[in-house]
Amino acid sequence: MIISSSKPFEEILENLDDSGKIFVLGCGVCATKLHVGGEPEVEAMCRKLRDAGKEVIGGGIAKAACSFKSRESLLENGPAIEKADTIIVMSCGSGLSVVSSLVDVPVHPATNTDSLGGYSEGHVRQDLCAMCGSCIADSFGGVCPTARCPKGLMNGPCGGAMEGKCEVDPDRECAWELIYLRLKEIGRLDLLERIFEPKEY
Repeated sequence: MIISSSKPFEEILENLDDSGKIFVLGCGVCATKLHVGGEPEVEAMCRKLRDAGKEVIGGGIAKAACSFKSRESLLENGPAIEKADTIIVMSCGSGLSVVSSLVDVPVHPATNTDSLGGYSEGHVRQDLCAMCGSCIADSFGGVCPTARCPKGLMNGPCGGAMEGKCEVDPDRECAWELIYLRLKEIGRLDLLERIFEPKEY
């Protein structure tokens, strides 16, 4: 799941000088789950833009903004989009890029793409994967140190954690404590003996 958060409305407005007719497009997958680009949020965005004096000609929800196959399928999700001078996309950056490739008018984001995370037990879990292209998370019980340790340490903790919290960000759990606890839980503490060479970036 792509973790996104809403941009400040003032920042969105800054991009809308001479915007003309605006269409607001949400996404039915990640952005809907995170309540930053589902139907209620698209409706609220349309209202706020109208209250700000903008001409909004419609809104819609793409089944998945990042997987449109054609301009025709985009139009099926919101026929009014064809008359728009500007499109606001409430999805991750990938969705915005795909929509941009299918239209010939300016496209602006209403969200910031924060991380590749997850959603479980009612909680958003950010920074679960760094998309490094070389997954070895199984060696760490599924807790990726590249994504979850701010120092990116691959061979053990830095020693700066306090009461299970990260030295760099006290609001964050120490990734290496999570790795240890998970490996202990599944009976694979032996994996901690493996040494990883520095990555070649």
